[in-house]
Amino acid sequence: MSRELLQNVRVLDPVSGSDRIADILIAEGNIKAVEEKIAEFPADTEVRDCRGLILGPGLTDIYSHSGEPGFEDRETLESLMQAAAAGGFTRVAILPDTSPPVDNLAGLALLQQHIRNLSIGLPRLYFWGALTAGVKGQQMAELGELASPAIVGFADGLPLSNPALVRRLLEYIQPLGKSVALWPCDRTLAGNGAAREGAVSVRLGLPGIPASAETSALAAILELVASAGTPVHIMRVSCARSVELIRDAKARGLPVTASVTWMHLLLNVGAISGNSKDSGGKNALTASFGYDPNLHLEPPLGNLSDQLALIQAVKDGVIDAIAIDHNPHTYEEKTVAFADSPPGAIGLELALPLLWHGLVETGEFSALELWRVLSSGPAVCLGQTPATVAPGVSAELILFDPEMSWTVDGQSLKSRSANTPWLGQQLAGKVVQTWIY
Repeated sequence: MSRELLQNVRVLDPVSGSDRIADILIAEGNIKAVEEKIAEFPADTEVRDCRGLILGPGLTDIYSHSGEPGFEDRETLESLMQAAAAGGFTRVAILPDTSPPVDNLAGLALLQQHIRNLSIGLPRLYFWGALTAGVKGQQMAELGELASPAIVGFADGLPLSNPALVRRLLEYIQPLGKSVALWPCDRTLAGNGAAREGAVSVRLGLPGIPASAETSALAAILELVASAGTPVHIMRVSCARSVELIRDAKARGLPVTASVTWMHLLLNVGAISGNSKDSGGKNALTASFGYDPNLHLEPPLGNLSDQLALIQAVKDGVIDAIAIDHNPHTYEEKTVAFADSPPGAIGLELALPLLWHGLVETGEFSALELWRVLSSGPAVCLGQTPATVAPGVSAELILFDPEMSWTVDGQSLKSRSANTPWLGQQLAGKVVQTWIY
């Protein structure tokens, strides 16, 4: 293996809480040294001046969707892995809502064998096992059979409408020692809504989804966690009241963690109108997004007060991780009226540069805060040991150039789908190298 010396690079390590300019020597797949100045190194070392670049642990995505198997026209596992690698993700956990779903070990084994046959070697893909048979929310999957090292935990990625079933699931899973991820959403309250209920949705003529569709389901889940004592990860937190409920649950010692999807931190419902005034003056670049079906998300983008509460919750540690929730759809699926489009957008290649420029450069987050909730935070939620930048450990690193310019289009995107509101826009920020051994 080659030896590389990166000089004058900005090193971010959330595990040690370090943000500094340093030299780093990588050899034989391991980090050999991280020092202010490395003066002595083998003669065959490749030396690179990395001024202005950022080196940090590889990113971890706690949940995303794969088109394969079943919907390869949306995304294959290979294109998903290429997109993740391009975006700096060295670990990605895939939800089980494929066709067929990942609700048995035989299907999981076939997926893992397929990945081993691919030419691309990174990132590492992990799989959530289905909570319910066929991810239909009707009866438990064969949880005991699925509870193997082959899965990171259990999640349907869809709402569970039967509290009695949720209670039985939590009681059954507790001795299995696996993570459980639940999405709080009451479909009866959400109805056929397409945007967060409020003044903007009324003005846009879009059916609204009340925040109570999330908070009522979340309150029920938290009561069941208090009763069963089973650790639970709360997916897709999207409103201010949910933040209050989770903050209170953590203060009471309930074993819960939580995540927010990246677009809910950058945008709010005002982005749909294409009027920056509707978004409260935040992220005025959204003025060109008007009625873009790629902003039709589940849960919907919140109001400005929700967005601000989510940002603060990440800073405070109430929300532990940022999830990408990469959800590819074809051009034909998304080229319909806003409310008729399937919800979801891609994000693995876009999240880091947009979050960096939208939150770090604006002063909302420190660089370490962002890296923590994209790397070590998600890894801990998955029950994994986070990657770190320290001598003697395997190199699981990415090198990020925050100023490199690129255009979001079919030529530059590695993902098979291009359903993103930033399509056609010029962005700054690109991962230029990845190490994973």
